[in-house]
Amino acid sequence: MSTALRQGLARVAVACLTMSAAGFAAWTASEGDGPTRVEAGGAVVHLPYIPTKGDVPTIGHGSTRYEDGTPVRLSDPPIPRQRAQQLARNLHTQDEKRFKASLPGVSLYQGEYDLYEDFVGQYGIGNWRKPGSPRTWLLRGNYPGACEALLTWRFQAGRDCRLPQNWGPQGCKGVWTRQQRRHAKCVSML
Repeated sequence: MSTALRQGLARVAVACLTMSAAGFAAWTASEGDGPTRVEAGGAVVHLPYIPTKGDVPTIGHGSTRYEDGTPVRLSDPPIPRQRAQQLARNLHTQDEKRFKASLPGVSLYQGEYDLYEDFVGQYGIGNWRKPGSPRTWLLRGNYPGACEALLTWRFQAGRDCRLPQNWGPQGCKGVWTRQQRRHAKCVSML
């Protein structure tokens, strides 16, 4: 029996949930800061960068676009820490509406909700909606299948991130280890 059931918790309709503060903090920690520098006066700013070979320009805590949909460019000016947090939160709020709409009639524990929102934050709502994503299994009510589907999302720019030859500089080991953590957490909630 799962910890959640032993504690008497029940899954709640996705429409009634929102990403928790702990879930958002875990997501920003997983995304990291990217490259930063200290400006005159001591302010820390985030620089645009490409996280792994074949990825798209990113700034702050994994943001690949701005609130208006404009993609991040490597030529963009740096942003202060406060703006990096604000941008990440605003983008999550936008994605969260689409995420909720993608799961009609589905109920989740708060931890599951945070976990799948983290997935959407990394892979995007378009990938979330693809056949074979965890969403496919959640719509069927198959929670173990949704957990297992997490492990199939291990590719980045055509590379299988679970393979050690793809773990070097500009490699994608982090993609695989993040999926393994998600999977372990997901299974622990069954």
